[in-house]
Amino acid sequence: MADEIKSLDGLEAVASDAGGVLAGLETAMEPREPVRDELGRSYATGKRKDAVARVWIKPGSGKFLIRDHKGNFIDYTKYFARPVLQMILRQPFQVAGVEGQFDVQATVKGGGLSGQAGAVKHGISKALQLYDPSLRAALKAAGFLTRDSRVVERKKYGKAKARKSFQFSKR
Repeated sequence: MADEIKSLDGLEAVASDAGGVLAGLETAMEPREPVRDELGRSYATGKRKDAVARVWIKPGSGKFLIRDHKGNFIDYTKYFARPVLQMILRQPFQVAGVEGQFDVQATVKGGGLSGQAGAVKHGISKALQLYDPSLRAALKAAGFLTRDSRVVERKKYGKAKARKSFQFSKR
């Protein structure tokens, strides 16, 4: 090692060089910019199982509309009638601490109600962090920005289902 530190002066010189490197890193890691369209909305796509949700959020009074397969907007309490599914949809707002401050419009396709609720939750979380990047840390810590990759296992040949075998017959 040719650059050994033999005195405090040498240590100060190395520290000042490192300070310059750290200052360069701080400028490279600028805060994220909000992503909004001309109407002041943020858009994100959420996915869960076979369901895909297209979600738009904008500041408002907390209206929450889901577009059904016919193209009609329905209140989320009617579309997702089970209280557990309604709770799932409210989670991102509760974690971010912005409950009742955003209006949501979502279009959902594919899968069942449970998968669709998970897809809308994922879409809301992504749209929230695009609208206000300061909310990203809370949503990321709660695991809402990660797509749940679990899907139904495919059926294999020679099997009754994905893993179930046909009944064994000795004779």
